[in-house]
Amino acid sequence: MTDSGDDARKYAFKLLSYRGRSENELRERLAKKGFPEKAVDHALKNLKEAGYIDDAALALNLKRQALNNRLLGYNGAKLLMLKRGLSIQTVESALGFDEDLEIRNAKKLLGKKLKSAGNDLSVSERRRLWNFLARRGYSFSTIEKSLRNFNLKREDEE
Repeated sequence: MTDSGDDARKYAFKLLSYRGRSENELRERLAKKGFPEKAVDHALKNLKEAGYIDDAALALNLKRQALNNRLLGYNGAKLLMLKRGLSIQTVESALGFDEDLEIRNAKKLLGKKLKSAGNDLSVSERRRLWNFLARRGYSFSTIEKSLRNFNLKREDEE
């Protein structure tokens, strides 16, 4: 492609017009597009100075999306943010841990999943729900507290 810093900046603007991106994410995309490292550095420096790249603000936005909209656990939210190219320090400073929020989210997710099942679960249903919450990034203690209100029914009662 070209080595122009201006072209790299234009391409970065195009990428940012679709969704917020971390500095690392933009760096990878620009390098993949074929821009030399010097042009990428110059473009990212200009965008950062102008306020178009803010990893801390992106981390807070992703936290809100992960915890409130997608109902992920903190581990799931952390993984999502790390996949988006944010540093571990930025992720941990944005996340913080609120066990009550995580338990509320897990119960809300279970409520959606079990609209008509009632409070009696078979061992296999409980195991499926446990695995479902674990895949969403909930911790062991949160899953245990969330499933505590459900009674186990014997398999032969079904």
